[in-house]
Parts: sequence; C-alpha cells; structure tokens
Amino acid sequence: MTVVLPSWLPEIPAGQAYRYAFATVSGAHLYGFPSADSDVDLRGAHLLPLEEVVGLRTGPETLTRSWVRDGVEVDLVTHDLAKFCRLLLRRNGYVLEQVLSPLVVSTSPLHREMTALAPGCVTRHHAGHYLGFARTQWRSFERSGELKPLLYTFRVLLTGIHLMRSGELEADLTRLPGGPPYLGDLVAAKRFAEHGRPPADAPGPERLAGDVAGLTLALEEARDASRLPETAPAAGAVHDLVVRARLSAGLPTA
Repeated sequence: MTVVLPSWLPEIPAGQAYRYAFATVSGAHLYGFPSADSDVDLRGAHLLPLEEVVGLRTGPETLTRSWVRDGVEVDLVTHDLAKFCRLLLRRNGYVLEQVLSPLVVSTSPLHREMTALAPGCVTRHHAGHYLGFARTQWRSFERSGELKPLLYTFRVLLTGIHLMRSGELEADLTRLPGGPPYLGDLVAAKRFAEHGRPPADAPGPERLAGDVAGLTLALEEARDASRLPETAPAAGAVHDLVVRARLSAGLPTA
C-alpha cells in the first residue's frame, strides 16, 4: 500500500520553538495499516540550546501537542536529543523505529549520524520490548474486540522476530514474513475504520489466540538463539554525538 501523507507535514517542524534533529511519521502509517480516518503520529528529537541545559531554568525534555488541520488529526511528540538517546540505549523499540522510519518529514546531518549509529544500539534485549508490547495489545484486543490492537499484536511480534533473527528493523506489517495467511484480509479491513472490528469471516478467538501464542514462542526462541549483542556497541559513539551536538548549541548546518 502506498502511504499518502499531507503535503504540509514538513511545515510543522519549522514552526516549533526548538530546532529539530529529525521528525518522522510513526504509528499506523509506518506499520502498514492506516485507516482512512487515522491520525498522523509525528515523532522526533529536538535540541535544547546550551543555556536551557546548564542553567537553573531548563528546557522541556519532552514536548507533546495534538491538533487538527484540514480534517487530519496530528499527534506530535518529541524528546530532547539527550533523552531520546538515553531511550535509544535502553532497548526501547519505539524510539528505534522512530529514528529509522522511512517516512521522513524533517532531517539533518545529526539525524543521518543517528540513523548510522542506530543499528549499533540493537541488542537481544529488545525482544523484551516487543514481548511486553504484544501482551499489552493482546489484552486490549480481548477487552475491546477491535481490529487495531489485534494488528498491533501481530505487528510487534513479527517485528521482534525479524529483528532477533536478522538484526534488521522492519516495522511495516505488510513487509514482514512469517505471519498467518489471513493477515492481509485484516489489514484490508482496517483501512475502512480506525476503530472497527475484525470482519465477519475472520478467524475465531481460539485460532487468533493460538497464532499469537505461537508467534510469542517464536520470538522467545529467536531471542534465545540471537547473535545480537548483550549491550549496545554504539553506546560510546552515541554519547559523543550528544556532547558534540550540545556544545555546538544547535544543529550542524547542512
């Protein structure tokens, strides 16, 4: 599926209070199953100037904002570079997916350095993030019966398996191997409504639960067999990047 995003998205970073290292699209658009009424999840890293880090009045580590433009709901969340990089080194799959998202709205030389370092931040312990996320989404599906958390469950399990086996991040469910054969039909159904339910001909609860349990086991086995390192090899380089960016009191010029 070709992802169609509003043409005005690149205007958003330019209008914020702080300069951005990057801004990318996450959420359902990145995961391969946006609906016609899906909001746009914009994620990124901003850079606090030096005076808002070393002084008594410090700047915001996290900024959040939601609004509607031209009928599209936009959800913007950015972290200061230092916080973003701390999360990156804490085996956080969310920020890993954000920095490596192919749906780039705003970039910079600093972002290009971050994307180059990101593979060196991946460890076998990232499996814990995807296992925990899958459990949360599966419980949400059991409560609500909605299609969205069901697709999230399959997406995070398959992303985790692929990451453990290959060391490569792929967040788009439609590009991930190893899923049950009915996933394509579920993705197609999701396009019509953000909070819809599985189609009438979708597999029943027992089949779904069995497939989720099987993929959970596969992720645990992939984690145990993974050749990924225990700790992030790029940790030192990420630290150096933050120091250089901070001392420059701004982003490098392109």
